[in-house]
Amino acid sequence: MQKNSLTDRLDSVASGMRFLGRAVSSRYNPLLAQVVVTRRCNLACGYCNEYDNFSPPVPLPALLERVNLLADLKTASITFTGGEPLLHPQLDEVVAAARARGMIVTMITNGFKLTADWIRRLNAAGLQGMQISIDNLEPDAVSMKSLYSVERKLALLSELAKFKVNVNSVLGISEERTQDVIVVAETAAKYGLQHSVGVLHDHTGTLKPLSAAQMQAYAAVTKISPSIVHTLNYRLFQKNLMQGQPNDWKCRAGARYLYITEDGLVHWCSQQRGYPGIPLADYTRDDLRREYHTEKSCSPTCTLSCVHQMSMLDRYRGSQKPAEPTVALAAD
Repeated sequence: MQKNSLTDRLDSVASGMRFLGRAVSSRYNPLLAQVVVTRRCNLACGYCNEYDNFSPPVPLPALLERVNLLADLKTASITFTGGEPLLHPQLDEVVAAARARGMIVTMITNGFKLTADWIRRLNAAGLQGMQISIDNLEPDAVSMKSLYSVERKLALLSELAKFKVNVNSVLGISEERTQDVIVVAETAAKYGLQHSVGVLHDHTGTLKPLSAAQMQAYAAVTKISPSIVHTLNYRLFQKNLMQGQPNDWKCRAGARYLYITEDGLVHWCSQQRGYPGIPLADYTRDDLRREYHTEKSCSPTCTLSCVHQMSMLDRYRGSQKPAEPTVALAAD
């Protein structure tokens, strides 16, 4: 069973207060940046478009520079992602550097490369949260992120991790594997880990409605692992999307949320790569201000929970206008 010391809990509270302070004190600082540390992944899931099987890790000096640039933009939190970030041999050094600059630091992994040594290194670096993605019980062509492949990793995390661990599953991948997500949620609970569920998006990050069976599975999972994450995502956007209905909200991608690809360019998100496409080294407060006030045509059916969450505190402040024609073309 995963346990956190009093010091860890106090640190979490302090980090949360700093995050909230940055969220309400200014509109023009990022709340979350997702940083790709390597595009390479050890898996090849059919529904994923965020990986390749050959790219080298981003050099450590480049990643450290990006951490400092994000800190200079007053970024509140950073998530290291890929590809598979555990394929970067110096990931813990990057985590430590981000923590030293006062940011909340998390990562997303498929878990296959987790070892006791990696967990201890990430503990020592000050990692505060890990999302491990598990979609089914046995791997198939659509998703190779299977419970039977990584359950022993969950046991290791439960025993050794000092950071929070959330197991995330995606519903809507296939009708045949719908009930698998319930077993995944039950297994996460067995090890004292949190579980969340996302709604499948297509190659543009937009809506794929759930079937009746998938809706029932979603309801079951939220009872197995009730959490503020489930409640927040459901109320913010999933309730409508699950029924095939759009959402009316102000997406602040490019401002409150940044997606930094392996080449160091800033994009709206993982599914809308191409704009603004500005090097992070050249990204300024003027860019943050422009994107904060830019309406995204893809937002009504967006399923990306991280972007919804980072935009929610600005729901009723800061008007938006349609993107310039060249921007709209890049996002479609």
